[in-house]
Amino acid sequence: MDYTVVTKATKEGVSAWVPGLPGCWSEGATEDEALANIQDAISDYLAIAGDLSRREAGAKSHTVRVNVA
Repeated sequence: MDYTVVTKATKEGVSAWVPGLPGCWSEGATEDEALANIQDAISDYLAIAGDLSRREAGAKSHTVRVNVA
């Protein structure tokens, strides 16, 4: 799955964040490092969001995937 990532040079290095995933951000000394780090952050974000979603759903619900064109 592809995500749009925004990067910004800072005094400390490079910040990276995903506008479509609120609160998902990372940083690195270089842009390459920031992009590698944001990939890990996205994976962690999605894993946690999935866990929370399953807990909220409860036993009487189910999950369905839909494709939006």
